[in-house]
Order: sequence, then C-alpha cells, then structure tokens
Amino acid sequence: MLIIGKMDIKEAAKQVAVLRAQIEENNRRYYVDNAPVISDYDYDQLLYRLADLERQFPELDSPDSPTHHVGSDLQAGLRFARKEHKYPMLSLGNTYSIEEIEEFAARAARLINTSFTYSLELKFDGAGISLTYRHGRLVQALTRGDGVVGDDVTVNIRKIAGIPHSLKGSGYPDDFEIRGEILMPFDSFDRLNQEREDAGDEPFANPRNAASGSLKLLDSEEVGRRGLMCTLYHIPSQDIPGFEGHYQALDAAASWGLPVSDKRRLCSSIEDIKEYINYWDSERKRLPYATDGVVIKINSLDLQQELGYTAKSPRWAVAYKFKAEEALTRVLSIDYQVGRTGAVTPVANMEPVFLSGTMVKRATLVNEDFIRSFDLHIGDTVKVVKGGEIIPKIIGVDLSARPADATLPVFPSVCPDCGTPLVKEEAQARWYCPNATACPTQIKGRLLHFLSRKAMNVLCGEATIDQLYDRGFVRRPSDFYQLQMRQLMSLEGWKEKASTRFLESIEASKKVTFDHVLFALGIRYVGQTTAAMLAARFGSIDALAAATYEQLLEVEDIGATMARSIYDYFRNEAETAEIERLKAAGLQFSMKEQAAAKASNALEGMTVVVSGTFALSRDEMKALVAAHGGKTASGVSGKTSFLLAGEKPGPEKVKKAEDLGVRIMSEAEFMALIGPEKTENVTKEEEDFPQDLFGGMI
Repeated sequence: MLIIGKMDIKEAAKQVAVLRAQIEENNRRYYVDNAPVISDYDYDQLLYRLADLERQFPELDSPDSPTHHVGSDLQAGLRFARKEHKYPMLSLGNTYSIEEIEEFAARAARLINTSFTYSLELKFDGAGISLTYRHGRLVQALTRGDGVVGDDVTVNIRKIAGIPHSLKGSGYPDDFEIRGEILMPFDSFDRLNQEREDAGDEPFANPRNAASGSLKLLDSEEVGRRGLMCTLYHIPSQDIPGFEGHYQALDAAASWGLPVSDKRRLCSSIEDIKEYINYWDSERKRLPYATDGVVIKINSLDLQQELGYTAKSPRWAVAYKFKAEEALTRVLSIDYQVGRTGAVTPVANMEPVFLSGTMVKRATLVNEDFIRSFDLHIGDTVKVVKGGEIIPKIIGVDLSARPADATLPVFPSVCPDCGTPLVKEEAQARWYCPNATACPTQIKGRLLHFLSRKAMNVLCGEATIDQLYDRGFVRRPSDFYQLQMRQLMSLEGWKEKASTRFLESIEASKKVTFDHVLFALGIRYVGQTTAAMLAARFGSIDALAAATYEQLLEVEDIGATMARSIYDYFRNEAETAEIERLKAAGLQFSMKEQAAAKASNALEGMTVVVSGTFALSRDEMKALVAAHGGKTASGVSGKTSFLLAGEKPGPEKVKKAEDLGVRIMSEAEFMALIGPEKTENVTKEEEDFPQDLFGGMI
C-alpha cells in the first residue's frame, strides 16, 4: 500500500478527482486515439494511487471509478455490429516483481487451502479477440470492446492465416469460446510502416497498435494482406466441462487445429516461475513478435471457479510485466524540427542501438525544458527506453561518462527553416515559428496534412510534396486543383501512369465530405473528431465562419483555447481567401446533401443536452441528434429543448432541468421521436486502434 500520510477528506477528494481525470484521459489516448503517452508502469502507478485513496476514504469510492471498470476500445460510429460477450472479457492485474508474484500465490493458497500448480504463458502484446466455434465451425469473432460488448469483426478474422474456419479431429464442445490476441509480427510491421511512410501516412508507433488498427478496417482484403497472426490462450471453464486443467484444455485446443502457443509451461513452485520468467526475459528478444511479460494462472479449472473474480480481473491469474527495455547509447547531435503548426521539437540523433525489436537511432527531446531537466549535452551517454513499445525516449544521462568535449545544446532563437524569431505562448512549453505563410517546412507540412488519408485522401507522400514545392507548382492546397499533366510529367521519375493516377486522385477528392475537408484545412487544435462534430453542428463552412466566439464555446468539448483558434482562423483574410479558392475548385463545404440522404428534420431547431448511459455510446446519441437536425449543448439552460437522460444521468443536470421546467426525455421516448427507421448509418468515425492497457485478456 502506498503511504499517503495525513490528509483530510477535502484534499483526498481533490486528488481523487485529478487521478480519475488523468486515468480516463490516458484510457482515451490508449484505446481510442492510438497515441499512448505514458508507459504501462506509469499508468498502473496512477491506478494504484487512486485505489489506495479509495480504500482509505471509502466515502470517495464510486462504481464509476476507473478502479472498477476496464478501458474500452468502443468508439462512436457503428462501423461493426456490437454484440454482448457470453462471459465478460476482463483485464489482468499487473505485477512488476517476484515479491508480488509470491504475494499472489500466498493469497491464493490462503483462499483454497490445497496444493495446486500454475500454467505459465507469454503475455502477448496485441489486440484481444474472442472466437466462438459452434459444431466445429467459426461463427463469430468479437473484439474486447468494453469487456461486456465487443465489435463483431468475423469477416476480418476469416482473412487471418492460421485461424481455422473449421476444427479438425473430435472431442471439441458443440459451442464454446476461445480467447487470445491478434498480433502483427515485426516483419509485417516494418513492411506496413514503410508503405505508410511512402504514402505520406503517419507510421504506427508499435506492432500492437498496428494489429488493433488493422482489425477494425472495413476492407477485409486489406486485413488479410497485412500479415497478422493469432495466438489463443483461454477457454472459459464453463465451456469445457470434463477438463481438469487450463493447460490440458489448451493442449486439446491445439489438437483441434487452433493456434495455441507452444511456449507454455506447467510449474509447481515459485522457483519454477522465476526460472521461466528469467528465461523469457532474455529469449523474447529472439521472437518474431512482441511480448511484454508472463501470465501466471492457477491451472485447476475447479479452483479457478472457486477463486472467482473481482470487478476487473480474475483472482486466479496475474501478469508479470518485464521491465521496460533500456539501452545506453551516445547522443551525436540534436536536430530542431518544425511541424506544420510551427512547433519546434528537438530530436536527438544517437548511435544506433537495438531496442525492443527495432534499431533505434533517434529519440524526441520534447522541448527546451526537457533538455534542461536532464542537463543533457551533445556527446553524453544516455539511457533510452521503449516502455510498452512506445516511441523511444531518453530517461536519464550518465554524467560520469560525460566526455571533456561534450557541448551544451543551445535551443535556437530563430526558426531553423526560415529564420523567423521564435515565440512562446503563455503557459506553453514549446517554441513556435509564427511565420505560417512563408516557412517552407510548415507549408509542406500543411500540404501533406491536407492530402492525407484521413483528410482529402490523395495518393501523395513527402517526396511528392517536396518535388511539387521545390518546382514552385504548389504553395497552398488550392494549387493542387490547378496542376496539369505536363507539370507532373516534368518531375523526375514521373511517368504518364503515375501522373494520371495522381490527377485522378485529386479529382476524386472533390467528393470528400465536408467533415474531412474541414479537418484537412488544418485549423490549430481541430482534430478529426472535432472537425466531424463542428461539421454536424454548423452544417456548412459559412455557418461555422459566422459563429461567434461565444457560440463556439457552447459546443460540447470545445474550450476557450480551441474556440479562440477557430474564431481567429475565420478572421484571417489569407485563410478565408484560400477557402474561397477551394470552393471554386469544387470541394464540399456543406453537409446538406449528405444530411438529406440519411436524416430527418425531427429535431430541427432544438438544443439537446445528453447525459447518462445509453444502449449506444453518448457520442452516438449526440450524432443522432445532429443527424436529425438538432444541436447538442454541454449544460442545461433556458434555451435547452430537452434533457436526454439515460441511466444514471448527471444529478446536477437533472435538478437544473427540473428547476427550469426543461423536459426530461428517456431514451425510448427519444427513439420514438426520431423514428426507428431513421437511425441507420448515422455516422462514420475515423479508424480507432484499441489496445489492452493491462496487457492481457481473459
């Protein structure tokens, strides 16, 4: 238990609120945004701290606390049918020392008071999956989802080599589930990232993210092409009566043709467990796929049922996490990169070192404050880590190894690309180049963003942007729509076929919907989800441009900084002139045609506040409101048409609605209002790359 010391409940409540916000934010970054920013270990420390506070101050505990539920990979947008798991898919508790494993074994022994053995397996770093076989045939594959409900990705799973459509042999149950992970081997990961970089797309941070993202693709043929693999490791005991142990059940599954790992081992003592952990801590580096620990399970299925579960994890299993791989290497130089928003990021160039399955040569230094915090010098020997296979970062400097000629880096005072003096906004840690209209790197970055897959979806990479920019053919997005065949044919390496494909791709981009066009504009702080929300809320670029700062603040999830950025963007003459040029080129700047094809006017002119839990996600309920002509707001006011209240709505919102006489509408009443036939194909969100932060599924 962590030592909190003397603390009153008021201070404890503040800390609980902060911790819950941090944990939920990191859940979102991990499961939904596919952009984790902390290691599994650091995340677990936040969770342990919160659990400790809730134990010491029980009155602060809540069923909604992240200590009582697992993260969710479900996101707005009905890309796949959602189905309930036969049994919940829970997460494993993580441990980081042999002492914690010993505590786990001691607790189990006290509860069951008999001898038992352990089944040990590698903890694979992929995307959780649950397969259902009925009469020997694969009938369903569900993602982990929120542990209770998952996405039905059966059509994609059928394209992954090694997963049998029909079982062989005999003796398998008529109807059973088997669970495991979808993995992307290192070779497939390297090939995919090279393809993405060539196409100008952002590479995946690690094989786990790539596997998860691939599993949610709408093109099943592309899923099959990505070189995924599967390993299975758990059959719920309820589905395999007659089997004595977990290990024996997996042996049987292997005989039926299912892809079960051959790296398993039965152990009878802590010494056996230590030996297995120590062996694989070293040997895992030779494996062709990512692993990050060992799973220890009590083998007896009867004892598993006797021990049962907590709200989040089984009492009969635990995960031991390998220490994040570290390596020592030397900093050779520091580059200062300018992004499309003008932010200047220092990047360390290092002597190449092999780390977590890849050769590492560069590591971000985040900002000037980060460099100063380590007193980092060029020539220093540094400790580099890839905790949880996240992008490499420097976590320490070996000052004893500092050479005499090591030099202190000097953060530039001017843009390394265009020479414009850098600025730092109040409360910001980063320096920025304010020369957005003439800084070559910023211009090329915005051009590349404009054409990217999630924006205008044009076949283009960095090399093409460099060529077009260097020849003076493009300086702003509207220039792409003026390109001629003769210009492209004059570029080095370009032939008629490539030029034709590029122009066809540009022409096809004119049909891209308004929400993607809005994202493509590159308004600072406006990501793809925000762009979709703004497009649904305002309906057209003209309505958005005319919105006041106060009206922008009324949009849920848009704060003061983002609202100011959007407001200022549409008061910049250069930006509005570019929008007019893009309009003239034929791009879509209105949702009217799209909305007419898939929605009604049932909520026209209404402002709706959504609160509570629904059959759909809250984002999907908001999308339904927008699709049927309404607007959503974050707070109840006199202008609110009704409060759409699901299960456990916010009590403050309910009270305010009652005080103001605002109607409180149930989910059933809402669905009846818009009509059940009108709820199909409401929204289509961007790809999400769900992960299991706890590293394993049951």
